[in-house]
Amino acid sequence: MTLTAKTAVVTGAASGIGKACASALAAAGAHVIVADIDADNGAAVAAALRAEGRQAEFLPVDMTDPASIAAFAAAVQAAHGSVDVLVNGAGWGRTAPFVDGTPEFWNKLVALNLVGPMTLTQALLPAMMERGGSRIVNIASDAGRVGSLGETVYAAAKGGLIAFTKSLARETARYGINVNCVCPGPTDTPLMAAVPDKVKEALIKAIPLRRLGQPEEVADAVAFFAGARASYITGQVLSVSGGLTMAG
Repeated sequence: MTLTAKTAVVTGAASGIGKACASALAAAGAHVIVADIDADNGAAVAAALRAEGRQAEFLPVDMTDPASIAAFAAAVQAAHGSVDVLVNGAGWGRTAPFVDGTPEFWNKLVALNLVGPMTLTQALLPAMMERGGSRIVNIASDAGRVGSLGETVYAAAKGGLIAFTKSLARETARYGINVNCVCPGPTDTPLMAAVPDKVKEALIKAIPLRRLGQPEEVADAVAFFAGARASYITGQVLSVSGGLTMAG
């Protein structure tokens, strides 16, 4: 797979799955825009990629702030024109009983995991439609496919992102834009590191492959959807979960 001379935006690229996606797309030849609210780690990721001989730059964005998203999209388009690959990878969640939730917490989850990706996509989409041939890959979660105990609102937001993927794929197919979704299962990321060991052990026992996923394994699926080999695939949802949700 080659993405030479392509421009790719990856949100949430300062760590975890987003970082792995940025690395995979850069390795395929893309000029990667590392986008994140974490300026220090985001800049470090871009610098590390450049040190490997890859093309990468960091641009800050707060995916819960429409003004920040608008400024980010304007900066990207001013420098690069239309985007060839958009990976909506920024996301966050925290396990807590739904009954204990607050509107402030729910709004943050929905803003980051659903409204933010929609807002950025809308900002970049007109130029992508005009040029045609672009790829959009949304990173949701298997929580959005089958639900997740203690992650009710997070699952609702990710479920919305899955539905957004399918509907947008129908709208943009006429412009040659492919829109697909990758749903990670339990993955060895910084967020997972904060999960109690007993919970992680229970998760691993429930996974048929008996281990957590690695960010690079999710990134491989994203890179596939971003490349030419997925040219006849759109509106699809792929779980990367070690078989955890194969019946979902």
